[in-house]
Formats: sequence, structure tokens, C-alpha cells
Amino acid sequence: MGTLLAFCAAGTLFLCPAIGAKDKKKEPATVQVPDLLMDGGRKLIFERSFSNEHEVKPNRGFFNKVVDVVVGAPDYKSMVRPYSITTDSKGRIIISDPGAHGVHIFDFEKQKYKFLSRRDTDKDPLVSPQCVTVDAQDKIYVTDSEAGKIFVFDPSGRFERTIGSLKYGEGYFKRPTGIAVDSAAQRIYVSDTLRNQIFEMDLQGSVLKRIGQPGTGNGEFNFPTELRLYGDNLAVVDAMNFRVQVLNKDGEFQYAIGKIGDEVGAMFRPKGVAFDSEGHLYVVDGTWSVVQVFNRECQLLYYFGTLGTAPGTFQLPTGLRIDAQDRIYVVDSFNRRVEVFHYYGATAANGRAQ
Repeated sequence: MGTLLAFCAAGTLFLCPAIGAKDKKKEPATVQVPDLLMDGGRKLIFERSFSNEHEVKPNRGFFNKVVDVVVGAPDYKSMVRPYSITTDSKGRIIISDPGAHGVHIFDFEKQKYKFLSRRDTDKDPLVSPQCVTVDAQDKIYVTDSEAGKIFVFDPSGRFERTIGSLKYGEGYFKRPTGIAVDSAAQRIYVSDTLRNQIFEMDLQGSVLKRIGQPGTGNGEFNFPTELRLYGDNLAVVDAMNFRVQVLNKDGEFQYAIGKIGDEVGAMFRPKGVAFDSEGHLYVVDGTWSVVQVFNRECQLLYYFGTLGTAPGTFQLPTGLRIDAQDRIYVVDSFNRRVEVFHYYGATAANGRAQ
């Protein structure tokens, strides 16, 4: 498939807000983010952003409003330093937040919110939640980069167990970060950033294989972080090699995208990674505050975002998730929010990211 769109004007990109108001007090609110139109009828649109519990249940009844007047409005939970994001089969949005020492669950359809925290628990406290994913049963898996463990919660958010717990509260992994679950094969993949390896485990947590070693060659890593399964492929953010490596599920190298530099298509701080329904690979660059999109031939198709606080812009973006409807969720960490885009492709491809 040919190039969709190489890129938009450097420095502004397609999501620069069109602000023409002379009096900010009279026109403070709405910034229209232009759609990105591409060949073949494809397009990318900005839908919305959200940052706190109040946005998931904005319509409070009359009685609750009266109570608010008497005792004060409730203290809504907000994102502090969100990092990773996933969605489950019910459409819930699940976000790890090391700044808040927990995990946010937003259910916009049912207007419900839940916060998972084990910070004050004597046994297996959740200290620094890093990356989050779900399995086919909507169980929630969270890596804790400081505790060296994986925390598992049931779909309702009830804590079930840890993977990698050792005696005296220590964890097996040096610094677990990225995680992906292959429910069909009953496998868990975890990147250990300080070991420069990917662990392949069964669902009980027994290590079956270690993938990779320190280095710059194919299949070698220098601080691997995020992981994403797509069909038979496993994408690995090889952070300090400034690239994303794509392996098969046996750990064999397939191809790599990215290099260090300041030209278009290069990477400086690759963070989240995901695939859309057409198999395009999306990579967040935390330093450049953009999302770059590549095809299967490793060609840059387009990118979106720029540095800022307005809708459609980012400051230190990190996590990335693309759901079954091609909604793109970008964790805009320093702005303490998640921004939602929608990609409309030409055709659906086989396979979905996990």
C-alpha cells in the first residue's frame, strides 16, 4: 500500500489549534482540532480528552447536588502521572498511574469509575505501577517496576495474586515494564528493562524462555520497555537503541523500525506502541511529543501531535492503545490526561493487538 501522507508542515503538524480569538474571556473554550485527511478515504479525527473521575459521571442528580451544597462537592480522583493504557472487552479504559500509586478504571458507558490501589497493604503493596494489559477474560495485569512483580486483578478490580513474588516481599524481576498476554497460547510476555531481556512465561508465572541479550544487533536490546502483541508478532520498544523491534512469538527477529536522529522517521524517546486494523505500527515519542505511524514496509506514513497543552497536543506522551474500533488512546502524561483519536481506514486487516 502506498504512502498515506508523508507528513504535515513541520513544527505545526495537523493538530495545531486554529486560534483567532481576540478576547479570550469571550471565547475561551472550544478549540477545533482539524481532521487529518488521507488518500483512499482514510482519515484521523480528534474525539476528546479526559483526566478525572468527574468526567465519567458528570450528571449528578438533584439530591446529590443538594448534598454538595451542604457538605461540599466530592473530591474526584484525577490522574497524577499516568503512564500506560489498555481497554477491555467491555470498553472500559484502564490506566496505570505511578504518580498516584494505582490504576484508574474509566467506564464511560456505565458512568462508573474505580481506582485500584494497594499502596498501604502490608503484603504485596503496589508501589510503582508501570504497564497494564488485560487477558481474554478481562483480568488486569500490572507490572510494578519498583517492586519487581506483576499484579493480577479480576475484572471487577479485586486483587488476586502476584507473579514473581519472592520471600521477604522482594520481586523476581529487576525492573519489569512492558507486558502482553496471549490468552490463546496461555503465555505472558514481560520486558525486564535492566536485564535487557523479554521473559516468556505461562499463566502461572513459570519462566519458559528468555528472549534477547544486551546489544545493538537484531534481537538484542538496550533497555526494552513497552510490548504489544499483534497476530503472531511481538513488538518491543527497544528504548535506548531508539527503535521498535518486531519479533515472532518464538522470539525470532522479523524487522525493526527507527533510529536515532532528528529527521522524520527517527526516534529519540520511543514509548508506547500499537497497531491499527490495517497493520500500521504507531509509536509515541515522548521527547518530540508526536505519534509516528509506519506501514509494514517500515515507511513513515504520517505523524500527528506537537508540543502543547491544547487539544490534540502533548507534553511527554507515554502510553498508547488502539481498540477494536480503531480508537487511538494516547496517554498525555505531563498534561495529566488521555487524548482520544479515531482512525478510519480503508479495510480491516486480520489480527488485533492485545
